[in-house]
Amino acid sequence: MRVLVYQAHPGAVHSMANKAMNAATQSVEGITFVDLYAEYPRVDIDVAREQDRLLAHDAILFQYPLFWYSTPSLIKEWQDLVLQHGFAYGREGQALAGKYWSMGITCGAPQEAYGADGYNGFDLRTLLTPMEQTARLCHMRFLSPYVLYGALEKRENGGLGPHAEGWRRWLIGLRDDRVLLEKANALDVVQEHDLNEVIQ
Repeated sequence: MRVLVYQAHPGAVHSMANKAMNAATQSVEGITFVDLYAEYPRVDIDVAREQDRLLAHDAILFQYPLFWYSTPSLIKEWQDLVLQHGFAYGREGQALAGKYWSMGITCGAPQEAYGADGYNGFDLRTLLTPMEQTARLCHMRFLSPYVLYGALEKRENGGLGPHAEGWRRWLIGLRDDRVLLEKANALDVVQEHDLNEVIQ
């Protein structure tokens, strides 16, 4: 597959987790990498260019930290402008039909913070429902996201390296059509330790 990764972190220079993931992305041949905050520092999104990018790729992934249970604001602005009626959705909006939509997400909180018994109250997949429904509305195939929980703790104990290497493997698997999509989608989220089961 032709894979497009949109990285969106307003403070990326300070994020060790996202720096490691960016480096991993850029090390994979044949992956298109776009840093949205670097490309659009004034939030002047070029809609035609972005729509052309979407048309030229088979899988679109957004890499970002979970901010207030949602995306960084530039992703929402990108969605509002780029996913136009008649292009991405609506009766005539079939341009993205059949393409894959997914995310690579870093969470500061540990995994046990998510769910009915955790202090965040909901599991992560529930919090990501708006992204999943956006994919559905645009006739795209939603793929379970690749997730790092406890990013701050992992930074301290050396866990970022394995996560970034897993992200690199995930991208290569998508590029080379080696991800077992049904197995991956049977998981709420994909983590580094799942990759041996979902990549052939």
